Amino acid sequence: MNIEELREYCLSLKGVSEEFPFGESVLVFKVVGKMFCLTDLETNFSIAVKNDPERNLELREEYPAIKPGYHMNKKHWNTIDIDGTISDDMVKNLIDESYDLVVMKLTKKEQTELKNY
Repeated sequence: MNIEELREYCLSLKGVSEEFPFGESVLVFKVVGKMFCLTDLETNFSIAVKNDPERNLELREEYPAIKPGYHMNKKHWNTIDIDGTISDDMVKNLIDESYDLVVMKLTKKEQTELKNY
């Protein structure tokens, strides 16, 4: 996966926007204004995604390329090095899990807006 494929995949999800709220090098993908994936365009290619804390621990133990979220809440976020050791399908699954987790925590009103998007 490269940055263009990441961008295309994230933007294919319903209600997703892209922003640069942390400066011009950090690309953030949001669903209804809530972050679910981000990447720094100036460092080695990696992404940060949100997940269940227990799942995060399991992923970190199983995959050396998955580490606690850099500059994020390490309980809820992982940084995934996109270095070829983790398949594109797994990266997409982790993005989906992050997206779904954020959507589940949206208010009923926001969820309804997303369904009608």
